[in-house]
Amino acid sequence: QVQLVESGGGLVQAGGSLRLSCTASGRTGSAYSLGWLRQAPGKEREFVTSVDWSGGSTYYSDSVNGRFSISRDNAKNTVYLHMTNLKVDDTAVYYCAWDPQFGNGPLWSRHWGQGSQVTVSS
Repeated sequence: QVQLVESGGGLVQAGGSLRLSCTASGRTGSAYSLGWLRQAPGKEREFVTSVDWSGGSTYYSDSVNGRFSISRDNAKNTVYLHMTNLKVDDTAVYYCAWDPQFGNGPLWSRHWGQGSQVTVSS
């Protein structure tokens, strides 16, 4: 089984920045993709971004493209989400996601962490 532990959420003003981290452990496999999904109150979980094992390929949703950046450190089994120019609509619980295959979309990964709350105030 894979364990994913997120950290770094919190409260930030609109226009501000925040960084989330997620460390994977357990039966991750030798090469795996990581990413982030989010779920806002009253909405379905949506895909945000993903990165392949090498870190050279990424996907971003249209709503965060150009504002968010994903990166990973395989030596630490950790993925980061750098969020800039945050908007009130970015308020959500952010879930770290793991999958042996690189992909995108809300069905890409079915293995998530516990989530980290990000709240953007106006």
